[in-house]
Amino acid sequence: MNKLFCISFVLAFFTNSVFSQTTRPNVIIIYADDLGYGDVGCYGAKKVATPNMDKLAKAGLRFTNAHTTSATCTPSRYSMLTGEYAWRKPGTGVATGDAAALILPGRSTLPLVFQKAGYKTGVVGKWHLGLGPQGGPDWNGEIKPSPLDIGFDESFIMAATGDRVPCVYVENRRVVNLDPTDPIKVSFKEPIGNEPTGRANPELLKMKHSHGHDFTIINGIGRIGYKTGGKSARWKDEDMADIFTEKAVSFIEKHQAEPFFLYFSTQDIHVPRVPNQRFVGKSGMGPRGDVILQLDWSVGQVIQALDRLNLTKNTLVIFSSDNGPAGTPVTDGDRAPRPEDGDMQKGFDVFHSVGSAGGLRGRKGNLYEGGVRTPFIVRWPGHIPAGTKNDTTVFSAVDLLPTLCAAAGIELPAEAASDGENLIDAFHGKRVRRTKPLFWKHYHIGKQDDTWPAWAMREGDWKLLMDESGQRIALHNLTQDRAEQTDASATHPDIVARMKPKLIDWIKTLPTSADPSCLHKASTK
Repeated sequence: MNKLFCISFVLAFFTNSVFSQTTRPNVIIIYADDLGYGDVGCYGAKKVATPNMDKLAKAGLRFTNAHTTSATCTPSRYSMLTGEYAWRKPGTGVATGDAAALILPGRSTLPLVFQKAGYKTGVVGKWHLGLGPQGGPDWNGEIKPSPLDIGFDESFIMAATGDRVPCVYVENRRVVNLDPTDPIKVSFKEPIGNEPTGRANPELLKMKHSHGHDFTIINGIGRIGYKTGGKSARWKDEDMADIFTEKAVSFIEKHQAEPFFLYFSTQDIHVPRVPNQRFVGKSGMGPRGDVILQLDWSVGQVIQALDRLNLTKNTLVIFSSDNGPAGTPVTDGDRAPRPEDGDMQKGFDVFHSVGSAGGLRGRKGNLYEGGVRTPFIVRWPGHIPAGTKNDTTVFSAVDLLPTLCAAAGIELPAEAASDGENLIDAFHGKRVRRTKPLFWKHYHIGKQDDTWPAWAMREGDWKLLMDESGQRIALHNLTQDRAEQTDASATHPDIVARMKPKLIDWIKTLPTSADPSCLHKASTK
């Protein structure tokens, strides 16, 4: 009898353990780069087809009121991974290619929380959050801190952006395919070595550049910054999407029998836009349209891998972008043209090309909705109603940490306190209204005197814009005026009187001096 009881107990324990393992959802975040609200078919794109993104939305939930915490790359990614507004840590503006690590060991992060809960965690693609100690990474040795020190078990990344040197892949702690007899040297301040530059040798370029992208030529493309050495490790832009996608799929295959968390951060559709040959000319929209096709293909490969491995039902997939689309330096925002804008515009159509904000005002780099409102699709079969849309819930990247913990049944650690809130009910199809306001800061505050808007706040349907001095104010009801064309501050002084003090109080919580631990070595200019 005792023997039978023991056997029954063991079987019951084993069954429950297996059940709990298999029911813990895998989580995949696919983060595009510079993809606009109107660049995706299910968000209104007409000129380019995005069947895989649209398929994802058809099988899940499409948010129309989702936002990043910034209109640029680095701070958006910092906030997404930490659940904290990036501006709480000075130095989190647009990082150079040799920036020191911005998220330091000991800081609670989304991957770390999942790692401690027993998940295998991986990051593939664009990082842009700095590497190495103060002073920047050792490209020729062990790179530490790296993503492995803040919660990721595996890492295959590019350090910053495709348009910045050093233009190499980093796997875990080392540069891939580096020849030790040809060490890498990088500078974002002064010319080094004698390699040709886009500025001095435009005849060597295979694509026209814009202002600032005319220094060391790598793979026929002028980059931001100077570099020598590391020739065997340099990437070929045309192969990048294939390599990153293969690494993402490989991670899924490797960990299919255990719960995993994957952050798949694509280079597409950031500049330089150099698609694989099989996508060239296929969109009819030039390089930008072609790399949107390439991005859609990458999404499709991940979805197909989940289907092939029978993981679809138990995997929560999120697709979004780090900010709005790139726009023209001459016409975007409310600022007056600058002398350098002419040079920037000369190569703009080829190097950048204009994305779609889906009728929203503004683009990448400013705090209008076009800069911070992005596509946001969630698929989780059996938990999220298929083919649904949420126009009510105002979601932010800082909400991902508490919301995904709730989805996975992970108790949010006290040290992981988030600026966001748990909006898991919205994932289940409910029309949830957030309880916390959203705040934004322009990344150029203190660097130029015509930044508008410098600050922004959203509370309910209302969005308040403010200049750096606090004197200029604009107010928009985003339900009635999603394109932010009508300033309602004069007709609703009561709303201004309620929101402005809250915005000012939030600004006062931000540090005013730079944190030496996260300063990078040089400027991008």
